[in-house]
This record gives sequence, C-alpha cells and structure tokens, in this order.
Amino acid sequence: MSTTDKASAEAPQQSEDAAEPALGAAGAQLSTAPLEDSPAAAAAGIGVIGWARWFWRQLTSMRVALILLFLLSLGAIPGSLIPQRDVDAMKVAEWQRTHEFWVPLAEKLQLFDVYTSFWFSAIYILLFVSLIGCIVPRTWQFVGQLRGRPPAAPRRLDRLPAHTTWRTGASPDEVLAHAETLLGRRRFRTEAGTGHVAAEKGYLRETGNLVFHLALIVMLVAFAWGKLYTSEGGKLVLRGSGFSNTLTQYDDFKSGSLFTPDDLPPFSFTLDKFDATYEETGPQKGTPRDFKAYVTLSKGAHGAPQKAEIEVNKPLEVDGAKVYLLGHGYAPVISVTDPTGKVIFRNAVPMLPQDANLTSAGAIKVTDGYRNKNGEKEQLGFSAQFVPTFAGKGGGTMLSQFPAANFPVIALNAYHGSLGVDSGLPQNVYQLDTRKMQQFKKENGDPFAQMLLPKETMTLPDGAGTVTFEGIERWATFSVTRQPGSGLALAGAIAAIGGLAGSLFIQRRRIWVRAVPGKDGVTVVEMAGLGRSESARLPQELADLAAVLHEKAPSAPHPVEAEEEQGERG
Repeated sequence: MSTTDKASAEAPQQSEDAAEPALGAAGAQLSTAPLEDSPAAAAAGIGVIGWARWFWRQLTSMRVALILLFLLSLGAIPGSLIPQRDVDAMKVAEWQRTHEFWVPLAEKLQLFDVYTSFWFSAIYILLFVSLIGCIVPRTWQFVGQLRGRPPAAPRRLDRLPAHTTWRTGASPDEVLAHAETLLGRRRFRTEAGTGHVAAEKGYLRETGNLVFHLALIVMLVAFAWGKLYTSEGGKLVLRGSGFSNTLTQYDDFKSGSLFTPDDLPPFSFTLDKFDATYEETGPQKGTPRDFKAYVTLSKGAHGAPQKAEIEVNKPLEVDGAKVYLLGHGYAPVISVTDPTGKVIFRNAVPMLPQDANLTSAGAIKVTDGYRNKNGEKEQLGFSAQFVPTFAGKGGGTMLSQFPAANFPVIALNAYHGSLGVDSGLPQNVYQLDTRKMQQFKKENGDPFAQMLLPKETMTLPDGAGTVTFEGIERWATFSVTRQPGSGLALAGAIAAIGGLAGSLFIQRRRIWVRAVPGKDGVTVVEMAGLGRSESARLPQELADLAAVLHEKAPSAPHPVEAEEEQGERG
C-alpha cells in the first residue's frame, strides 16, 4: 500500500463539494460577494436599501463583533478607576473634591455612571444586535447542513491534502461495503454513491461555535436583567436588635431602574450574638481568625423563628436574597443626666473602626430632653474616641493595641448648643457638627475632655450634668443583595467555555473512498480526506482508516511484480 500526503498549498480551492469549477465567463457566477459590492454597482450607486444592507452586513460581521467586545472592555475601565454613584456616593464626592478640574468633563461623559451611560449602553446594544444578526443566519445554515448529506467524491482525489491508494483483489462492491461499515463505526455520516462512499464528521464544531455565541447573548441578557432588577442595601444591627427587609430599615440602599419595593422578599432577623476571634501571639497577632453572627430568622410575615448563622463568605440565603456579613465593631453604652440628675439619654452608640485593631471614632448626640441649669433648652454633643485595648496611661495615645475588648477606654470631648439636626439637612451619624456649639471649659479655661473606663462617670462643668460609660455592646453590618441574573450569567459562562472548547478542539472533516476496476481488471482503491479547517490530525486519521480497510481489502501484486514472479516460476 502506498500513501501520498500532499501539502494544503497544493490543494485546489476547497468549495462545499470540493469540485473543480470551470472558470471563464461563468466564473463570475461563483462569487459570493453581494451585488452592491461589485465595481459596477459602486460606480452606479447602491441606493438607500443597498447602504442599509451594507451597514447590516458590517454590523453582523465577526470583525465588528470583536471590535465591539474590545470597546466594551475598554468602556469598563473608567468604571473601575473612577468611583461610581451607584456603588459609593461618598467616594464620588471625595473624588470630585480632589479632581475639580476633571469634574465637568466627567459629568458630561457620565463617568460616574459608566454602566448606565449613553455610550456604554450604545456599545452594549450594538453588540447584542451584532451577535443576534450573526447567529440567526448561521443557525439556519447549520440546520441545512445537518439535514443534508455528505457531498459526492471529487473527480481528482489525489489533489486533496491527504490521499492514499492501492490495488486489491477484492471487488469494488466489497471494498465500498467494508468502507461504509468502517466509517459508520467511527461515527461518520456516510452516503453511498456510484463507485464511492462519502463520509463527514465533526458537526459539533459548528454546534460549539453557535453555543458560544448564544452563551454570550445569555450573559448579556443576564447582565442587563441583573442591572435592571438588582437591589442591594446595608444595615448596621446592634446585638439584641433586629432588622426587617423593608426600604425604611436600610441605612443605605441602591437598586436597578425597574426595581420596585414589592420585589423585596419578606423576612426579618434578630442579631442574638456575635463572635470574633483573633490571633493573640506571634507575628500574626491581631489577625482575625473567625467572624460569626448568630441570628433568629423569620421568613414571611408570620414565619416561625429559626436559628441561623452568617459567616464571612457564607451568606444566608432567603427567597432569592443573600445576607452577607460585612463588618463589625463596638458600641459603647452611654447614659447622660441633666443638672437635676434625670437620665435623658441612654443608648448603645456605634463607633466607626479606623484601623485593624478597631480604634474607633463616633459621635454621641443628645437631641431632646436636656435643659441647662438656667432651664433653657439645649442640645449636647460628644465627639468620642474608643479603643478596645488601651496601652495604659503613659503607654501611648488613643490607639488600640488589640482588636478584642481587653482594656476598653473611651475619650469624650463635650459640647453644648445646637447640633444642627433641625435644619432638615442630612448629617453623618459618626461626626459632630460643632459650628453652632461651644465646648465645655475647665475652670482654667482649657477644653473639657476626659477618658473613661467602663462604669466610670464624667461630671460636666458648672453642674451641667453627668456622662456615664456603662458598658459595651457589639454591632455587625449586613448587606442584603438580590441579583436575579447571577444564575443565568453563570450558566452562560459555563456554556460559553464548553462551546469555545468544542469549536477549538473538534475538527470537521470529510473522507471519500473510491473503488473502481482498473484497466487490468484489478480494483483500484483511493482514499482522501479534506478538513474544513487546518488540522495536523487528518493525515493520521486517514492513515488509520486506510490501515483498517487494507486488512479487509489487502493489496494485490503490481502488474510488473506479477510478471516477474511468473517469469521466475517459468
């Protein structure tokens, strides 16, 4: 058996049936270029419909789709470098203060709302249309290919990239029967013709290609769905306090443009306990080891209470919403009395952590019920600095040495006057606005401030009342998110990876086997293969098939060899 593998550069044009077209005057009919792309049409003008077709053809081309994907990735860069309003409005305000020169340009280009900007939406929609316009015709074409049969064998099999031939004593019908059985067992689609068998394999390559493009559309739909219907809110909950999933309960909340309050799943929970452990020795001292919140959960309006736990990266899932544990801190319990000794304020005041050791800052605001020694209504305010583990007097400033509450101390600066809460303007609960307040003074005129241990009391100057540090509570912050398109996006991503793998590793190829009687009556067998894409495996596959078929139809002696053998016997 002799085998001849020719380079693809020597092969003719690989048309759908791999036949050799007759060139000449009829050759122009073989062109697949649209009529409006011809020079004559360009000279005459293609008209409005022609331009519309040209634009649609460009939009649905693979080149434009790749350009749009590249533009979409470029468009996402400002969204990661510049703070976004729907993520953190305070960071946007800070960025605007530090980059005043760029603010007008950034506002015009909607750089603070990149993912809802007109230009990002335009790229997104064009990519969506481009993918659909690319997939629909290819799907119909692929359906036609699945319904069709392998094309007949070309006239010159020896011109194909992979080719082999030999002579056999078996009849042509026997050779073709063995070939059809062999190719069928190898899962080729076969079609018997006059003197040949055609076979084709690798249709899943185009299936993977279509699945990949469909998966991209699914991910785009999931992304849009999630953006339109998403909701995310944050809530700080004190130990022993509860939360109900309604808009009024959130400290901050953001949502998609099609979100409605009815989309919030009804549930509530109470924070029963919060545990936090840290490394106590070694180079990792103070590093968190475990955070866990123990809650009592009630689903629906009248759901039975049930115990649940929420850990970092282990959210609590309730009717499509996920409750994440984000952070924690301390809330000193402070009580304040007026000059008569009446308790006018008693509450746990959350402090905002400033570092990894939970050095915290906050503000205590007494807005109602206080009258000074002259009977005049006033408001009290205390700027507070809290450390869970103090180094001790003379051992350092108000910086915590460890995140656990081993030696808690709070430092208070006392003010009286107007807190400004009656102006109607929003205020930061962790900061004290002292523009309309006066700080209490000591007898020597120095500002009045004092550090307190738990159960210690600070007496305000001039009999203005007392402040007591009664104890410590814990708080935890939770994020309640609902992203309806996340599961669909995950499914699309998995399908895209699978489709891409199929389109890259599956090779579509055709095999032809021809068996005809030679001039001397001996059957001549030809096998050839043609890949729809460049593949180094096609010659090897053809060689394997030829070796198996050769066992069923072994080589016959060459006429010259037969004559020599006969002469030797004579």
